[in-house]
Amino acid sequence: MNPMIQFLKQISGKLSFNQYSSVMGQSDAKQIAYIRALQREHQRENVLEIPFSKLDVVVFDLETTGFYPNNGDRILSIGGIKVKGDKVIDSETFYSLINSNGGVSEEITKLTNITEKDLIEAPPINDVLQNFYTFMSGCTLVAHHANHERSFMQHMTWSILKSRFEHRIIDTAFLTKIVEPNKNLVSLDECCDHYGITIKKRHHALYDAIATAQLWTESVREIQNLGFQHLKDVYTHLATLK
Repeated sequence: MNPMIQFLKQISGKLSFNQYSSVMGQSDAKQIAYIRALQREHQRENVLEIPFSKLDVVVFDLETTGFYPNNGDRILSIGGIKVKGDKVIDSETFYSLINSNGGVSEEITKLTNITEKDLIEAPPINDVLQNFYTFMSGCTLVAHHANHERSFMQHMTWSILKSRFEHRIIDTAFLTKIVEPNKNLVSLDECCDHYGITIKKRHHALYDAIATAQLWTESVREIQNLGFQHLKDVYTHLATLK
């Protein structure tokens, strides 16, 4: 058996092998090498001391079949939007469904409006990964409750590239803990309600990313007003709270 095929079949007992079958061909070798190069380039950047006013980020969101990628849950779609400082760049967005042969439950379809037919017609996962890495090149990633996005990106990157996903993902909660320490703002809905942000299509990766970007910019403005200049200031302050 092809060692790569054997490797992918061993990744998680419940992982659908067909989900990642598109990475088998020799024609994909250059594509995978390109994605790895993009990741290495991103790892070289040190963003901790870049002023918030000059910090370029991609705020992104994933729709998934569940919460546990190691148990077979899959990414259905990725949405992202660029932000510079405290300005959302409406013209620079990313959205893609991801081809998958694993099907989608009626419950997830009801929540996300993503159907099995949508996924069959979507581009393969390695194409989406390459396009997303290209889109986010030169930017730091931001997500709401980032552990969810991080775990799926780690699993997908390892499954496709056999390399670790080591990009920094800033959690919006880091800023809300400082700017609103006395309010129990947890969910994206609660945070957006607090700032009067409307989510046009909840549980749609792009529209959730846009709402999260608006939440990020509101928090960046407030954090700067409190005297924090960059991420290093934020992390240093949070360390004193533990």
